Amino acid sequence: MVENVPLITHHHDGLTIEGYSRAAVQTCWRINELKILFDVGVQPWDFMGTATMFISHAHLDHIAALPAYVSRRRMMKMDPPVIYLPDSAVDAAWDMLQQFRKLDRGAMPCELVGLLPGDEIKMGREYVVTALKTRHTIDSVGFVVHQRRHKLKPEYMGLAGPEIRELKATGKEVTNEVRVPIIAYTGDTSPPGLDDNPVFFESKVLIAEMTFVAPEHRKDKIHKHGHMHIDDYKSRADRFQNELIIAGHLSTRYNDAQVERLVKKTLPGMLGGKLKLWL
Repeated sequence: MVENVPLITHHHDGLTIEGYSRAAVQTCWRINELKILFDVGVQPWDFMGTATMFISHAHLDHIAALPAYVSRRRMMKMDPPVIYLPDSAVDAAWDMLQQFRKLDRGAMPCELVGLLPGDEIKMGREYVVTALKTRHTIDSVGFVVHQRRHKLKPEYMGLAGPEIRELKATGKEVTNEVRVPIIAYTGDTSPPGLDDNPVFFESKVLIAEMTFVAPEHRKDKIHKHGHMHIDDYKSRADRFQNELIIAGHLSTRYNDAQVERLVKKTLPGMLGGKLKLWL
């Protein structure tokens, strides 16, 4: 395997989360079992085989490698990918790909699909991805992946298997759909992007930004520029119901040792052991 990006990998309850994320540098994520990518600030060679991508916003550290991703799939004779991104970014992203087509003298086959907050994308029969409104300096969305499960309706709970099959044969709907949020991704956002979407706090796995961690950095300025500070996590500590919280998009103003020291000073319990720094 060609390793062109310093990826980190973490396994949690049957999910493999891979990625790299530093503010203003590049961000990319893959959830291998779900066959989806989040953001494309850089395009790891190994991610090329995943054909569905969700882009949170059009800042360069989240979208710059889109032409490389599309072109490499064509070069390797893979099917054109489907790329979901904020609706307002579609035309400019398409124009960017066409300019690279002229430079590269190669086609850029893909499908760009614009999303508005609340839009849903079905991923096969088992999963659905929902776009969520977040708060950044340009149009942005986060995403939550729900697993769709079917639960027997209460009125049929006492019936035996043959009786349930007989009801189904007559066309009766014997189950209700239950949606379980299994992974959520905020992209870049200020705290209202979290607060306005309770599902971020409920998802089994949350991938979120924690751009600033030093106490001397002013939170009002950080929030104005569409980012979060570690104190935003501290003030919401009792709201996180997640099993795992991945904090990425850390500022390059800090080295890894500084991040770990400052985070553990502010959150000595690491949010009940749920918090993982993406370092």
